[in-house]
Amino acid sequence: MGATKKVCVIGAGASGLPAIRHALLYKCDVVCFEGAHAIGGLWRYKPEETDEGTVMKTTVINTSKEMTAYSDFPPSPEAANFMHNSQLLQYFNNYADHFNLRKYIKFNHKVLNVERNEDYAKTGRWKITYKNDQGETKVDVFDGVLCCTGHHTTPYTPAPWPGQDKFSGKIIHSHSYKDHRGYEDKTVVVVGIGNSGGDIAVELSRIAKQVYLVTRRGTWVFNRIFDYGEPFDFVVNTRFAHALRGYVPMQLATWMIEYKLQSRFDHEKYGLKPAHHVFSAHPTVNDELPNRIACGMVRVKPNMKEFKGNSIIFEDGTSVENIDEVILSTGYSFSFPVLEQGKLIPVTENEVELYKYMFPLNLEHNTLAVIGLIQPLGSIMPISEMQARVFLSTLVGESQLPSRKEMREDIACKQKRMAGQFVKSRRHTIQVDFTPYMDELASLIGVELDLKKMFFEDPGLAMKVLFGPNVAYTYRLQGPHKWQGAREAIMSAQERVIKATNMSYRPSFVGNLVESKSRKSAHSSREPDDCPIQILGSDGNVITVPSSILIQAGINIRDSEELTHQQVPV
Repeated sequence: MGATKKVCVIGAGASGLPAIRHALLYKCDVVCFEGAHAIGGLWRYKPEETDEGTVMKTTVINTSKEMTAYSDFPPSPEAANFMHNSQLLQYFNNYADHFNLRKYIKFNHKVLNVERNEDYAKTGRWKITYKNDQGETKVDVFDGVLCCTGHHTTPYTPAPWPGQDKFSGKIIHSHSYKDHRGYEDKTVVVVGIGNSGGDIAVELSRIAKQVYLVTRRGTWVFNRIFDYGEPFDFVVNTRFAHALRGYVPMQLATWMIEYKLQSRFDHEKYGLKPAHHVFSAHPTVNDELPNRIACGMVRVKPNMKEFKGNSIIFEDGTSVENIDEVILSTGYSFSFPVLEQGKLIPVTENEVELYKYMFPLNLEHNTLAVIGLIQPLGSIMPISEMQARVFLSTLVGESQLPSRKEMREDIACKQKRMAGQFVKSRRHTIQVDFTPYMDELASLIGVELDLKKMFFEDPGLAMKVLFGPNVAYTYRLQGPHKWQGAREAIMSAQERVIKATNMSYRPSFVGNLVESKSRKSAHSSREPDDCPIQILGSDGNVITVPSSILIQAGINIRDSEELTHQQVPV
């Protein structure tokens, strides 16, 4: 293990905070340099014009609170299931206060450069040059560096359209959009139908004269809420669901998801249906967009062809006149300008070669990592936390990474998979699927789950872990630095979800055991512990499990001639 490691965390946002927390758990001396006066990073709303990334005033997170929470800090039952940015910022503040993290953060300290120290070849140490809150330039040396600066850094704007220079209206990037003020009775064109573009179009449609939403390819639109009011990611991000995907042909899985999305509204009728399939692009999450299109306040348009005065001509030959403003919701370019003056990690069109999207391969030592440089199908916060755990475990010698050859093979495999699955786009270069990626990271540090063992030792918990949402607490059940509260956090997650919308809720059961007359007669010769039992969950899903597992969990199984319901205790 060696001497105590001195660690630098750059940034005190959603990725930096858990990095500080786990640096302390790994017994490191940690310092965090934060350029702003407060924590939160992107999620701290900034009404003023700034180079820093910021959410819009009305931004609501697209992942549910339980799936967003860090592994040892469950959210409040009173918090909304899909938190407004101010609530999420409060969660970060509560997290920082609970674990006493602020004393390790140097606010208004801007990192100017990170470079290999003179003795790097031998020690792997890094020299950091920074400007402190007094404006003085200082230098310090660290054993490890976690770069937690995010990837919403530099707004990306496409090449100018013909005639754009003669457009007398205003053109901005969504990076500069704060709220709806000043857009009353204006005609606005929003270019891009990612999450920000959809949110801006919906918001402005309530006060603008007319909003036009421009999309090159269309998109599949997901709702935050699934059947029976369950958070969508509670249903799709389960271990059972991911296991099924390994057995269900991709064409069938694609058809099932698209059928579900089409049943909400016909994407083709609304001008949104893309040529690509649902798993070939990052989804758009928006609860209101189809309604705003239906009432005519948002009109969908194809790709822009050119500007003509204050008009825009589209590729289908249609045009819109008297446009007041164009908002480019065209994404971001990421880079690492403070890492050896931007030369340490080359980036081309948002493509970068990092092992697990963390470790540069051109370094002799694994003592620097990028944290949070992913675009997950799920929440980014638990992933950033797990990445920090992997880095710190490696730094202090508890774990060891594969050889450079194996790392390159892993990168090549991921690049090949993405090229085969996703539409080629700057947006699809750092795409990860939540559960498989979290499991990959967990296996590197010995905290992966042993479900078979869990079913024997704690079948009730195993049922939750297998069929319930894959919350971050599951990665603190066992292995190094496990958390004693992990089991309770997992078992009570559904209760916190329900209490967010029904504060008078008092839990008495997880689901109903459903036994039918036909099932009993079909298995009448079996012993009760051999019978398959169907569980009707509170989300309406029916799951079949061996009754022996339920008996081990202390649940009394009753046979009956009629349909019976038996409550399953928490």
